Amino acid sequence: MTLYNNIGRNKVNSFILLMVFLVVVISVGFAVGQLYDIYWLLPFVVVVSAIQAYASYYYSDKIALAVSRAYPLKKSENKTVHNLVENIAIAAGLPKPKIYMIKDSAPNAFATGRDPEHAALAVTTGLIEKLNRSELEGVLAHEMAHIGNYDIRFMSMVVVLVGIITMISDFAIRMSFYRSGSRRSDNGQVGAIIMIIGVILIVLSPIIATLLQLAVSRKREFLADSTGALITRYPQGLASALKKISDDSEPLEVANKATAHLYISNPIKEKGKKMSFLARMFSTHPPVEDRIAALLKGAGEH
Repeated sequence: MTLYNNIGRNKVNSFILLMVFLVVVISVGFAVGQLYDIYWLLPFVVVVSAIQAYASYYYSDKIALAVSRAYPLKKSENKTVHNLVENIAIAAGLPKPKIYMIKDSAPNAFATGRDPEHAALAVTTGLIEKLNRSELEGVLAHEMAHIGNYDIRFMSMVVVLVGIITMISDFAIRMSFYRSGSRRSDNGQVGAIIMIIGVILIVLSPIIATLLQLAVSRKREFLADSTGALITRYPQGLASALKKISDDSEPLEVANKATAHLYISNPIKEKGKKMSFLARMFSTHPPVEDRIAALLKGAGEH
């Protein structure tokens, strides 16, 4: 029952992390408003967040595909991929997503879209060339799991929240150059305490937001691994695929920090170099070794 338990646990943890995100957004907005007597800031942040959420909800998939230089993959070009995706979609009880190809020899893939009815799945030419059928099936099932679990919509919300927190913090830092006496002197110790808390939030909030974003992203990867393994009933295929993709040192040319979290494995690599502790901590993906271990443990106990 390990795989099923992992799915339930990660859903709960992801919800908690999203709530923490919202608390951070509200706290930073309130703190900055108190520091600079800008009491309209929090309502303004809410309005801007809603606008950004709308844009990310309807256009994030098109932007991600365009940035990745992905083009629609016709069935006549690759029947194997189309048949695998169609079979996995049937097994998962999902509609077949649109399939896109990225011309790049680095093996990788990602899914995008606002819901299963408006989803797209992109794979690189390197993924098709370097993986065998069971490994490719495992990767495609992982991406279909992201679609079925509504991970793309969830991550879009998180990205918006991170952007809002960063925007408020940047605004507060700029304001500090123009208004050195941010609080009236007659507020006494209470005003000083609020100012200290506000400054701490302003300085640390971007770091906190980034760490929370990465934590959410990692949770969703474990969840998609578990769900993908349940779809194929063969966790070893995905485990083997993750090992091959991780061992391939070639970076994905079209990837950047904004889209890195979408891929099944971190596409930003440095040839011949191992990730440092700090780099691993700020990585968009959990360590591949941990993901493989979870898959193989689940396979042994399920």
